[in-house]
Amino acid sequence: MSELSSALNSSEGCKAVRRLLFIFVLAGALLGGYAAWWLHHPLVRQSAPLDLLIQSGASARAVAESVVEAGAQTDPTLLYWWFRLSGDARQIKAGSYEIETGTTPRRLLEKLVNGEQALRSVTLIEGWTFSQVLETLSKAEHLAPDSKGLKPDLIMSSLGKPGVHPEGRLFPDTYTYAKGSSDLGVLKTAMLAMDRQLEAAWKLRASDSPLKTPEQMLVLASIVEKETGRDSDRAEIAGVFVNRLRIGMMLQTDPTVIYGLGDTFDGNLRRRHLLADTPWNTYTRTGLPPTPISMPGKSSLMAAVQPAQTKAIYFVARGDGTSQFSATLAEHNRAVNKYQRGQ
Repeated sequence: MSELSSALNSSEGCKAVRRLLFIFVLAGALLGGYAAWWLHHPLVRQSAPLDLLIQSGASARAVAESVVEAGAQTDPTLLYWWFRLSGDARQIKAGSYEIETGTTPRRLLEKLVNGEQALRSVTLIEGWTFSQVLETLSKAEHLAPDSKGLKPDLIMSSLGKPGVHPEGRLFPDTYTYAKGSSDLGVLKTAMLAMDRQLEAAWKLRASDSPLKTPEQMLVLASIVEKETGRDSDRAEIAGVFVNRLRIGMMLQTDPTVIYGLGDTFDGNLRRRHLLADTPWNTYTRTGLPPTPISMPGKSSLMAAVQPAQTKAIYFVARGDGTSQFSATLAEHNRAVNKYQRGQ
């Protein structure tokens, strides 16, 4: 009898074990199915992307909570354990991100690990002044205006160039930045880019160049930049100014006069302006002005260090964007009559 009872108990025990195993397997399958569904389930369904800021040194749990606080529709604990179990929790990078519509937990982690930050861009144009750059940055999308209210000398000090005049010290180009970045960061990037361009161009200067320093090269390049919009004329115009520097002749270039007039210039350059002495008036002073007058591009920098070998010391605008060059004053006067006075 005891043997029969034992056998029955054994049979019932096996059934109980099998039942528990079945329950565990079923639960595991359900959990696995839910996990698979959750990993591919969108966290964001609204049309506009969510802004997510990950602070430096944030833990996986803090990141998960930040995602939910930003508006993602999920449980932060689930997100945290996904970060942990993936093995990539410590690879998440700080920065400013956008969580677009349809982003899944799997795609979100990939974005955070790869550092795919939400980027914007701003373009600085050749020939712009420093004030024009600051105005453009103040209107740039999602760029923190940390330079607002700072005087130019304080801005340059914050960029690591104390005592350096800001004009012309930025390289014109398109710069990308993360949402919420400081405009000082963009300025620093553009400044370092110009430093590299100056160093590279200075190494290529002509052996007989009258320019003594990279700063003089930058000043001349800024004038060339303002004097023409045609790449084909840049080297020739630089050649004219180099010839004038060699013989001690005044540069007599209108853009420097206009720059010296500052905000008082109304767009109409008059004879009295040419006679009004300022440090930048090249009609009243010989040599290069004390600072650049604009932001030169690479073509103007190269023209300054490799000017055309020309005998011309005059030029006048033809009216179509190009210039007429002359070696003598008589030739120049004829060109002025033809192109400026319509004679």
